[in-house]
Amino acid sequence: MLSDQDRIFTNLYGIRDPFLAGARARGDWDGTAAILARGREAIIEEMKASGLRGRGGAGFPTGMKWSFMPKVVGDRPHYLVVNADESEPGTCKDRDILRHDPHKLVEGCLVASFAMGAQVCYIYVRGEYFNEAMALQRAIDEAYAAGLIGKNACGSGFDFDLYLHRGAGAYICGEETALIESLEGKKGMPRLKPPFPAAVGLYGCPTTVNNVETIAVAPTILRRGAAWFSALGRPKNAGTKIFCISGHVNKPCNVEEELGIPLKELIETYAGGVRGGWDNLLAVIPGGSSVPLLPKATCDTILMDFDSLREVKSGLGTAGVIVMDKTTDPIKAIARLAAFYKHESCGQCTPCREGTGWMKRVMDRMVTGRAEIAEIDVLERVTRQIEGHTICALGDAAAWPIQGLIKNFRPLMEERIAEYKSRKPMQMAAE
Repeated sequence: MLSDQDRIFTNLYGIRDPFLAGARARGDWDGTAAILARGREAIIEEMKASGLRGRGGAGFPTGMKWSFMPKVVGDRPHYLVVNADESEPGTCKDRDILRHDPHKLVEGCLVASFAMGAQVCYIYVRGEYFNEAMALQRAIDEAYAAGLIGKNACGSGFDFDLYLHRGAGAYICGEETALIESLEGKKGMPRLKPPFPAAVGLYGCPTTVNNVETIAVAPTILRRGAAWFSALGRPKNAGTKIFCISGHVNKPCNVEEELGIPLKELIETYAGGVRGGWDNLLAVIPGGSSVPLLPKATCDTILMDFDSLREVKSGLGTAGVIVMDKTTDPIKAIARLAAFYKHESCGQCTPCREGTGWMKRVMDRMVTGRAEIAEIDVLERVTRQIEGHTICALGDAAAWPIQGLIKNFRPLMEERIAEYKSRKPMQMAAE
């Protein structure tokens, strides 16, 4: 279990003052100018040494991503864009950072922007997060008033401007290039890569897009040292992570814990256990709705980190842990997710545009059993034709929940179809 002194988000539950006075009392903005005085290269090397991997879902090494930005700022300015478009079902970690610890994010924006030579940063906030945007804007205003950002930020000689931009509530804008398109005032549709944003991003300039949690932890890592952070968690899965535990648990919650904590310990220690006891567990979606679910047998021993979950053909994703007990109809649950991805597809890529609608319609029939057993294999083949064949990962996100269902609950799907067939003659006779 993570000790309190190793927690980065010490106001995750909003018990203390979230604004500047409270943030400074908790250690934020302490020695920020000294961190900047180390220089761009030293900051990036420290982030590489920490082992921090992106907390938005992909898990790409953060320091390496920052190093992709051009070393010299030429005619084109550099930009940092922070992805606060938290639209992944089951995920609500960034929301609590924005409303309860916003200065961690504001300070992180300054430090990360300095490291990449970006004098301007945009935070793209999900449209539905009205109160969270208000809290963040207040924190930004406080930082400007205190001279922490703006001209000569923290007395460092570095000029830095930070802007909050509210989106219109589109899931696709969580994809970094669609987010950039939306920021530019266009429809949020992913761009073909290459070129990657580090070369041609916002307004055609070098840009890095990072998740809220990734940026918010950076100042603490630089203050306490890469060795401290990398000692937490497991090899190649370093540090702490905010887990969002929801569904059929006694106490749904967000909690910061070390990567690599056993899933069973995470649920029983912090979420009060599964409703009806651990033996009542049916399945868990471990990383937000876009990753394949895990059956109870896997949940008994699985560790919550990037590599352990990849080994069992799932993923940590956003660490949105959705717990399903035995009252759940897993076919209906995945059909609901299929409807979500069909609704949120931008329609740019044919496999996703046509495939998500097709999968949703087949899944609706699978819920009642109004299908043929052979269609299960057809459905699985269609997911493979969508996965990996689209510009962005929404196609994968739509395919993976269905793949997980077929892999782990195929007997239930076949039983549902058989039940429907057995009822059909009786229904026809009654008519």
